Amino acid sequence: MTQWLFHLRHAPLSARIGLGLIVIYAVLALFAPLIAPYGEAEVIGPAYQPWVAPYYLGTDALGRDVMSRLIYGARNTVGIALITTCLAFLIGAVLGLMAATLGGWVDTALSRLVDVLMAIPSLIFALLILTITGASALALICVIAVLDSTRVFRLSRAVAQGILTMDYIEVARMRGEGLGWILRREILPNASAPLIAEFGLRFCFVFLFISALSFLGLGLQPPTADWGSMVRESARLISFANFSSWQTATFGLAPLLPAAAIAILTVAVNLVVDWVLHLSSGLKD
Repeated sequence: MTQWLFHLRHAPLSARIGLGLIVIYAVLALFAPLIAPYGEAEVIGPAYQPWVAPYYLGTDALGRDVMSRLIYGARNTVGIALITTCLAFLIGAVLGLMAATLGGWVDTALSRLVDVLMAIPSLIFALLILTITGASALALICVIAVLDSTRVFRLSRAVAQGILTMDYIEVARMRGEGLGWILRREILPNASAPLIAEFGLRFCFVFLFISALSFLGLGLQPPTADWGSMVRESARLISFANFSSWQTATFGLAPLLPAAAIAILTVAVNLVVDWVLHLSSGLKD
């Protein structure tokens, strides 16, 4: 903990900006009911109101407050992406480390299964499964977690295979240490840096994947606020925008709000991931 605090104090400006943006998103997600002026699905006025008080970002096609739905979207979209990424890492990292450590038929069987899953285009596979099972939050989490766990498996297996060639692993085996001890005390601590960096990158891919599925109508379902579906619902307003008037110009800006929220969080996470990769590489400025 002390080492990480030292690194935070000496972090570059880009990493500090990224961390600051992530903290803002986290606060919005955790305290959405307290921050949002209206309810997530509450109809508070006429449809397509301009950006004037009390609708500071206007209203949508059903008369719901866009600002409130953006805030709740941080909880729903980011929260589900985080849960999905954690589940993908739990599956992929555990199986990858076990495959590398055990070797033999276990490694071969798991690797071939992962090869089969990776050979299927992720978007097509997700669309097929979600069409069959229905676009529920649980199905969304499980499908994307399984798909992304294959990438985590490949990375964790490769990292573990490099660690297993080290002398201290051989010493631990000669002492009679079991598989669990070697995984927990030797392999996992030495593999943590690249896995942490991969967690950030994987979160971005999952986050964008969920938004893409929502845009296609197979993500989070109404009336749940979701940034991908908000882009889809407001995209047609661009054709009605008249930039000679501020009130009508806001129609063209409506779909850019959730799209900007997605883009800013993606950039923020990548800034932090770049910093973590720099730390784990051991390179000096």
